[in-house]
Amino acid sequence: VVLAQSGFFEVLEAIVAMIVSPELGNIYLGTQGDEWDAQHDMAAALAGSVLTMCVAFASSMAPKPRANPFLQ
Repeated sequence: VVLAQSGFFEVLEAIVAMIVSPELGNIYLGTQGDEWDAQHDMAAALAGSVLTMCVAFASSMAPKPRANPFLQ
């Protein structure tokens, strides 16, 4: 889902740039001379989502505190 949203945003951003100002499209996109900027953004989104899933998995596997039977 994260990659789909990231890809959709990159495509939408490019379409808006071409509609608003075709001659200044790349300047608006802020690629700063990097033609792989969209792919780098999507890779960062993937890395962030994988890291989040790893943290969520690790926290779910952490030992849970047991209830003290003497306090009941």
